[in-house]
Amino acid sequence: MEYQGIIFDFNGTLFFDNDKHVKAWNEISKILRGKEITLEELHTKLNGTPNIQNILYFTDGKATKEELEKYSQKEEYYRQFCKEDTEKFHLVDGVCEFFDHLKEKDIPFTIASASIKENIDFFIESFGLDRWIKPEDIVYDDGTYENKIAMFHKAADVIGIDMKDIRIYEDSNSGIRNAYDAGCEQIVVICDKENEEEFLKRPGVIEVMQDFSFAKEL
Repeated sequence: MEYQGIIFDFNGTLFFDNDKHVKAWNEISKILRGKEITLEELHTKLNGTPNIQNILYFTDGKATKEELEKYSQKEEYYRQFCKEDTEKFHLVDGVCEFFDHLKEKDIPFTIASASIKENIDFFIESFGLDRWIKPEDIVYDDGTYENKIAMFHKAADVIGIDMKDIRIYEDSNSGIRNAYDAGCEQIVVICDKENEEEFLKRPGVIEVMQDFSFAKEL
C-alpha cells in the first residue's frame, strides 16, 4: 500500500522511554492517590494520552486546577530520568536513516505527540529533530486538542496530505485506536516481537516491527 505522507508518534515509537514515563508517573500517582501505577494502567490508560487526561484519571475526574498543573512536575521527573540514562538516550535504531530517506524522496512527514512543549523542545535540542522537521510543524499537547485524534488531523493538515494517503507509526493501544478513528488505515506498530500477532489483529494495522533498522538498507 502506497503512502504520500507520514505521521510519527514520538514516545515509544521514535524514542524508547516507557521506563522513564513509568518512573515519572509513579511519582505523581503516589502524590495524588498514594500508590504506583500498574502495567495495565500504563498500556490502557496512560500511554499516548494527554497528561491532563491522566491526572483526571488518577483523581477520578475530581482534580483541582492546582492538581492539573502538577503534570508539569511529572515531566521534570521524566526529563531528569532521560538525561541520567545516557546509554539509552537516543533515537530508535534506523530513525535517522529513515528521516534522511523521506527527505531525499520529498515525502512530507511530521510528529504528533501527546508530549507538552517543554518535552518537545527537550527532544528537538537533544536529538537535533530540526534537521528534518521544522519545530513549528510538530504537533504536541498545547492544551487545545480534545484527544490524539484531533492531533492526527492537525498533523495531516500540516503536511498537506489526506488521511487516507498517510501512514502513521504508533506504539500504544490508545494511539493505534486513535489513528484508526482519525481515518488512517495504514498503521505501523512498533512493538516487542512477542506482541506482533496481537497488534496485527487491530483495525488499520498493516505492519509490525521492533525498530527502523530496515532504513539502513534503503
